[in-house]
Amino acid sequence: MELRKIASFQVDHTRLKRGMYVSRIDGDIVTWDIRMKLPNAEAVISNAAIHSIEHLVATFLRSSALADGVLYFGPMGCRTGFYLLTRGISNADAIALVRGAFEFLANYDGPLPGASEAECGNWREHDLGAARAEAAVYAPVLEGYTEAMLPYDR
Repeated sequence: MELRKIASFQVDHTRLKRGMYVSRIDGDIVTWDIRMKLPNAEAVISNAAIHSIEHLVATFLRSSALADGVLYFGPMGCRTGFYLLTRGISNADAIALVRGAFEFLANYDGPLPGASEAECGNWREHDLGAARAEAAVYAPVLEGYTEAMLPYDR
């Protein structure tokens, strides 16, 4: 079998900035690149913070008015951000939804959803404080974000 070069490896990571991008469109499914860190230029997100971001943002997204269009939210292996997969959500609504999720996380002061031994396969590795701090840095990146800013090659 010949290994193909996948789409995300064809993005020039030396030019990629913090933001939100359309990573790919497969039929009616949109994969969003939620880029929180400058690739290869700054410290990546800690595993514990990623885990807590995933728990709280996924819960927020699936509790939102657009929940039926949210298919998946999870971390990138490189630990510089997350992927969000949606169906039937406009670009403008996706931007507003992600901005709202990270603003919510930045200000969240409650128990972490799904963080018990019965609910999570690695319930001990969470850092809600670090997750909130990462969200507080990222949320302002999406202020004033527009659909024109979604392509990688802008």
